[in-house]
Amino acid sequence: MSPSAFARLPRPPYYAVIFSAQRTDGDHGYGETAARMVELAAQQPGFLGMESTRGEDGFGITVAYWESEEAIRAWRDHAEHAAARERGRAGWYSHFELRVARVERAYGWDRDAASGDRA
Repeated sequence: MSPSAFARLPRPPYYAVIFSAQRTDGDHGYGETAARMVELAAQQPGFLGMESTRGEDGFGITVAYWESEEAIRAWRDHAEHAAARERGRAGWYSHFELRVARVERAYGWDRDAASGDRA
């Protein structure tokens, strides 16, 4: 994961919605819908950023960051997102877990920035 793949976030507190999922075989429109959900989430009030990864075995984790629980609820209730969730349950996922957490502290480190070699 490159440094540009990391969400640029404000100082805490904020919220993290952690979505871990095992995909079923085949795309069946998943890629297009996932791209649309990223685009749509970025337009929602209170959205702060997102980080996502998926392994070759189909297991993936997406973390979406939000300003508030109200913003999270509004995203959950968004009609297009709700329809995508139903498609996920019907065919894209064999299992998923969703967790919501309040981020109280956050810090990071970057080798290039620490050594002064950042391009």
